[in-house]
This record gives sequence, C-alpha cells and structure tokens, in this order.
Amino acid sequence: MPSPQVPESGNAPTEFLISEEDEEFKTFYPEIQSLVTIIVPICFGIIALTGFFGNTLVILVVLFNKKMHSTTNLLIVNLALADLLFVVLCIPFTGTDYVMENWPFGDTWCRIVHYLIVVTALASIYTLVLMSVDRFLAVVHPIRSRILRSKKFYLLYFSLCLQYKYIYVCTKLWSYHRYALYHNYPFNQQKYKPLGVTMVTCCFKNSNSFLSVADYQITFFAGSYLFPLMTISGLYLRMITRLWRQGGDIRMSVESQRGRKRVTRLVVVLVITFALLWLPIQLILLLKALNLYHATTKLKVVLQIVAQLLAYTSSCINPVLYAFLSDNFRKAFHKVSAFFRQVIYSNRCQQTTSLAKDIRKNKTVRLEGLIF
Repeated sequence: MPSPQVPESGNAPTEFLISEEDEEFKTFYPEIQSLVTIIVPICFGIIALTGFFGNTLVILVVLFNKKMHSTTNLLIVNLALADLLFVVLCIPFTGTDYVMENWPFGDTWCRIVHYLIVVTALASIYTLVLMSVDRFLAVVHPIRSRILRSKKFYLLYFSLCLQYKYIYVCTKLWSYHRYALYHNYPFNQQKYKPLGVTMVTCCFKNSNSFLSVADYQITFFAGSYLFPLMTISGLYLRMITRLWRQGGDIRMSVESQRGRKRVTRLVVVLVITFALLWLPIQLILLLKALNLYHATTKLKVVLQIVAQLLAYTSSCINPVLYAFLSDNFRKAFHKVSAFFRQVIYSNRCQQTTSLAKDIRKNKTVRLEGLIF
C-alpha cells in the first residue's frame, strides 16, 4: 500500500505523525462511510442514554435508601459513577469523531477524552476487583474481616486507587496529540479525497513520552485487564469450595447463606460480563501495538468498530444486570418507577381539573353574556 506523502511546507515532515491506525482505517472508510456515520452514532446514542439513566437510577436508589447502605452497594455506586462519567464525558466525543472527517475538539480535549477513557476503565475493573475481595472475605473470613470490610477501609482504598490512577494515566494524557495527516492514495483518490488533502486526527504519539505505543499498550493490557482478572479468578477459585460445599456453615442461617450466594453470583456475572465485553478491543489494540493486526480489509474494520461498541456497552449493561439478578435493586427500581408514575398521574389529574374549571368558567361567562 503506498505510503502517504507529506507536502513540503513550513513545518518539517518530522513534526507530523502519520497514524498507522488512522491510515488503515481511512483507506477503506469511504466504502462503508454511509453506514458507519449513521449506525455507529445511533449505537453510541443508545448506549449513552441507557447508561446515563440506568447508572443515575442506581446511584439515587442506593443513596436515598438507607437499607441499601451496605459495603457491596457502596462499591456498586462507585462502579455506576465511573460508568456515568464515561457515558457523559467520553462517548459523545467519540461518536462525533466517527461522523466528522476531522477531530474538531482541539489538542487539549484530545488529551482529556483519552485520559478519561483510561481512568474510567481502570476505575471499573478495580472496583470489580474490590467487590471480589469483599465477597472473598465475607465467605472465607466472615468474622475476622469485619474491620477490613468497613466503609472507612473502602474509602481509604479508593483514595489510594485514585492516586495510582492519576500517576499511571498521566502518561496517557501527555502522549495523545491532535495532528494533521496528509493522505495521498492514487488508487483511492476518487472515492476518498484529492491528493494532498489535510486530515486531522486524535492519535497516540510516542515522541514526547518515555513509553512507546507497544510498551504502553502492553502495560495497559496487563494493568487494566490481565492482572485484575487473574486476581479475581484466584479469589473465586479459593472461595468456590467454601461457598458451595455441602452443609454450609452451621453458625450461619440458611437465609444468610442464600443471601451471600445471591450477592456473590451478582458479582461473578458483573466480572464475566466486563471481561467478555472488553476482551475483543483489548486484543485488537494489543495486536495493533505489536504490529500483528492491520485493518486492511472491510471485515477487520467492521470487527474493530464492533469491538469498540462492545467495550462501550459495558458502561450501560450493569443496571440491567442488577434488575435481573438482585431482588433488592429490582424492588427499589419498581418503587422509583411507581413513584414517577404517581407523579405523572397527579400532574395529569391537576391539568384535567384545571382544564375542567376553565371550561366551566368560560361557559358561565358565555351564559352571562347571553342573559345581558
């Protein structure tokens, strides 16, 4: 494939980054552009709306229901908050980038958006790790772990995690830049753009960072996916024999055992869902960084887009899982739904009553006019 040629002008060619990912994607983009610019933003819009209302509902239900102020639900609120920040601050800009040919938000927001994507991803996976640790302690060491499972301990953990994420993700913040790309594909110029047309994209540049693209992606894959899931798997392998063994703990009531099993099942489903939804994009990004994956066919381009959509779906799927797997959340959702239905019904009744009064008043005025 012919390489793009940078026109000889003011800023030297060494100052411009030709993004391999963008180059490969844009080459085949024209043939599916009409579908991508319609379907992908619609999918992002559905994810954003579902994630916004679903995660907001989860946060409100837990905060305003004192009976649900448990440590597990505190972690669920943290997870919902991370997903809410993602759907509000990241998805709209990514969706716009699919529609528009150039990155329109400037260099600063290019850095911030990718910074937030990594921060929220790390917040989600490490909240799931802590939820798994909480389940492990509750099942294996239910008495001795009461102090460790307190809200104060979790707040301390969150503060330490925030410091870690700030230091780690700073490399991401300073490694993304907005750069001009010059496309010059003689075999594709009629379908795409004339020779020498300038394009602008938000992409990774390693010249100002101590990490190369491959180094960064390997570190991100290990730190945000492989290591957390290995930790979670180890915890559950250790816990499963204790949790499901015959007879159970004689000091624990049958109802208490059932409750712990239900909570543990919910956490397991959350972890598996997160792992499956993020696996495709994690593998693709890792292979691309290692120069083992090139989007040189329409199928690979579509696979990459679908993988990104699946990863973003993880930000809106959790409230649905709570509704199906948690009796407490399902009952709370029904109460909130009933409350809003009652408010809407009351407003309609007030409007109907007010309208009826206006009609009667108008009739009286007309009659008085006829009498006089």
